[in-house]
Amino acid sequence: MKLFSATSPQVEVNGETVLSIFAGMGTSSARAARIMAKHGLDDVKPGVWYNQQRWLDAFKEIAETVGPNTLFQIGMQIPANAKFPPQITTIEHGLSAIDVAYKMNHRGGEIGSYAFQSTGPRSARVVCNNPYPSDFDRGIIQSMANRFKPEGSFVVVELDKAQPTRKQGGESCTYLVSW
Repeated sequence: MKLFSATSPQVEVNGETVLSIFAGMGTSSARAARIMAKHGLDDVKPGVWYNQQRWLDAFKEIAETVGPNTLFQIGMQIPANAKFPPQITTIEHGLSAIDVAYKMNHRGGEIGSYAFQSTGPRSARVVCNNPYPSDFDRGIIQSMANRFKPEGSFVVVELDKAQPTRKQGGESCTYLVSW
């Protein structure tokens, strides 16, 4: 999918997800509010649906003015703020639930996907085919993996540079996860 571009003007994202920008920008929440308002997203509320393209426009401005570390931090906040299935108990379930949660928090058309594949007893691959920035996706994956990792393990999430990446103009990103 094309980066920062909704597939349709009908695609929406819920307020819980949109509010993750504030949590991810932390002490820069006033800056986040200015960026959001500039793109028609002032007074965002949980339980209300918002135009995805406006949210993507805000993401693009954040990417261009604040940078990838902030996008990663916003992604790290998604599991704490967006709706997720309640029955998750393992890291594998957590990583595969990203796609389910993505579909719970978006509506109105084609939104893309997060495809999980186990690659070994302590490794997986997640292919992110959506319009969101790569560092944001990496944050979501890192946060979910950290949340459900086995006790005593350390999670590593790496962009698979042997595959197409949105950072290099591709339509998806592939992440290798180990724990």
